[in-house]
Amino acid sequence: RYFVRSSYVSKEKIDELARLKENYSERRQEQKSSKPSLSGLVWYPMQQRTYPEGTLAANILGFYNYFSRETAQGVYGIEEAYNRLLTGKPQSVFMPNDPYLVEALPDIQPGASLVLTIDREIQSMVERTLSDAIEWSGAEGGTIIVADPKTGEILGMASTPYFNPNEYWKYEETFPGITPYNRAIGTTYEPGSVFKVITMAAALDSGVAEPSTTYNDSSGVYWVANSWPIYNWDGGAWGVQDMTGCMQHSLNVCLAHVAVDLLQEDLFYQYLQAFGFGRSTGIDLASEANYPLRLPTNNQWVEIDLATNSFGQGIAVTPIQMVTAISAVANDGMMMTPHVVRSVIDRGQQYDVTPQVINSPISPETAHTLSQMLTIALQEEASDALIEGYTIAGKTGTGEIPTEFGYTSELTNASFVGWGPSDDPQFLVYVWLEKPTISKWGSVVAAPVFRDVVEQLVVLMRIPPDNIRLGTANE
Repeated sequence: RYFVRSSYVSKEKIDELARLKENYSERRQEQKSSKPSLSGLVWYPMQQRTYPEGTLAANILGFYNYFSRETAQGVYGIEEAYNRLLTGKPQSVFMPNDPYLVEALPDIQPGASLVLTIDREIQSMVERTLSDAIEWSGAEGGTIIVADPKTGEILGMASTPYFNPNEYWKYEETFPGITPYNRAIGTTYEPGSVFKVITMAAALDSGVAEPSTTYNDSSGVYWVANSWPIYNWDGGAWGVQDMTGCMQHSLNVCLAHVAVDLLQEDLFYQYLQAFGFGRSTGIDLASEANYPLRLPTNNQWVEIDLATNSFGQGIAVTPIQMVTAISAVANDGMMMTPHVVRSVIDRGQQYDVTPQVINSPISPETAHTLSQMLTIALQEEASDALIEGYTIAGKTGTGEIPTEFGYTSELTNASFVGWGPSDDPQFLVYVWLEKPTISKWGSVVAAPVFRDVVEQLVVLMRIPPDNIRLGTANE
């Protein structure tokens, strides 16, 4: 007869009990004691999931919680999102007590296996690059996402802090307070000027502006309802600029003019909703965050929101929302559902995940035009994001972070989004660094990180330089 004292004991506790049992046994023999022994104290190994790569992709995978056999389940990421598929189906069986009548245990249906879209080499590279970027920039945290804009497949997704799911009991130590398990999907933030891509897409697609449309920035300030001033990032005036110039120089006053005077409330927010803001993307990972889109019909909306939203302030999004929305510009106007599972293998059958179109917020023509504008803008700006031999489209972003005393230019979100090759995008990369200290500007902090990622990415994805890919090497 025996009693189960605990359905689960940690490895550390087992080691402690083993030492106690051994010491007690030795002392009992030395003293020739007749006290009861601890030979009846036994433990048996329990099958559990292990993560041979340690911290690699842990923010995507999640972990399996073994704090007790009764409550064990997948937590966060894939483990939680696909918990039912992965755990299989438990089965209760009544067996006779008579050993002569014992029957073989029935086969228990195992859990399914998942094939991921994550490329191991790309994942390792973006995690390493993000670690270096945070150390170099002094940022509090960050994320890097690499996606295929044509399918929605996530090829790599790095997020800090890193975590070893084999040591799941250290979760609260690694993620204190409200620290998100995966910043790429679980944190909303004000993205800043990367959001100008969305505003310009809406203007071009609706026909209220063309690349040649000009704006005269004569004063460096745009007044909203004669009450609220909007300034450029440098406080200066840039004179007459076409729409490509407005994007190249990231002019807040120009984009505010586009949103307030050209698009106006109804059209601007119709496009934002068409791009998926205000709702989750549906990525197949647990714990995706979403912040409701503040609309003119809401009591909290104020008139200046239309202007500030145009350049990514006063609006809260997740990095995966930005990736999903901007992927439409790189994919003929089509937004694809982001996903990390490529196929499910269950009972000998493989079921492939079919890429799903969420929406087509802009036309293919608009997507091509804007992609070309952003390619020219990067080249003319001689951006630190440029990669020799490859044409890249992209946009920097610097978003001020609100505090209890209002916005401050000293605390920023530094971002960069880019895709390439521009004429046939095979990847989209999103970089976000939170509160960098070396510089507050996305052009200084995030753009070089994007370049570092893409320089390695084109090698890992075997994308040849443009002159070889297009057959113009000898021209």
